[in-house]
Amino acid sequence: MSEINTKAHIIVIGNEKGGTGKSTLAMHLAIKLMFENFKVAILDLDGRQGSLSKYIANRRSFCCKNNIHLPIPTHYIFEPQPKEANKLEIETLIKELSNRFDAIIIDTPGFRNYLFELAHKFPHTLITPISDSLIDLSAIADINPDNGEILQAGHYAEFVWEIKKKLAAQGLPYLNWIICGNKISPIHSKNKNIVFNKLENLAKLYGFRFSSGLKDRVIYKELFLNGLTVLDLSVPELHHRMTISHLAAKMELNSLAEFIFP
Repeated sequence: MSEINTKAHIIVIGNEKGGTGKSTLAMHLAIKLMFENFKVAILDLDGRQGSLSKYIANRRSFCCKNNIHLPIPTHYIFEPQPKEANKLEIETLIKELSNRFDAIIIDTPGFRNYLFELAHKFPHTLITPISDSLIDLSAIADINPDNGEILQAGHYAEFVWEIKKKLAAQGLPYLNWIICGNKISPIHSKNKNIVFNKLENLAKLYGFRFSSGLKDRVIYKELFLNGLTVLDLSVPELHHRMTISHLAAKMELNSLAEFIFP
C-alpha cells in the first residue's frame, strides 16, 4: 500500500466484474462534488474500453457546441502497456494530483491486471457498484445454490481483505469500503431480495457498508451521449423539463452521495 501525504480524498470505483456501471457512477460522483465547489481529478485506468473518457469527451463536445459552461473534471486516461511501462508514471501523477485537488476519482478495469491492482493501492474510499444479480454477488461471496449458505468470500472480497491486512500492518487508516447497488431493477423480485439480504448480512463480516444505490433508469443511458448527468438537468441554461423520473434519479444520487460522505 502507498501512504500519501495529501489533501485529496482518493476514491476508487472498483469491482472485479465488468458491466456494473462503474463509469456512470464515477462521472456522477465527480459532477456532484464539482457542483459543491470541490476540485476533482479523474483517472480512467480502463483506457482500453474508455467509457469514462468517452463520457467526458461527450461533455466537452456538448458544452462547446451549445456554448454552455458545465463543470468538467481534470481527466487522465491510461491503457495497459508491455512490462507495466506506465506504472511509475501513474503513481507519480496520483501523488502530484493529491496536493492540488480535493478529490481524485479512479475508474478501474472490470478485470484484474496491474492497473486494477495499482488503483487499489491508494483509496481512502473504495466504492464497489453491484447489480441485483447473483452473478455479480459471486465476486463478493460464493453461495450454496441449495440452501443459500455463504460458502466463502468471493475473489474480489478476498482481494479487498488482503488490502485491509496491508493497511493494518502499516498502521494506515481503515479503508472505507462501500458496496452500492447500481443498475438495480425497479421491480420487486425474489432475486433482488436474495442479493440485498446477503449483502446486508455480509456487511459486518467483510467490513463494508451497503447502500441500495441507484436504479436502472433509461435517463442514464440517454445522458451519456451528451456527457450529462442527472445533476445537470436543473441548470437553467439547459432548458430541460424535469420529469418525475429525473427528480427521482437526482434524489437517489444525492442520497448515495450522503451515504458515501456522511
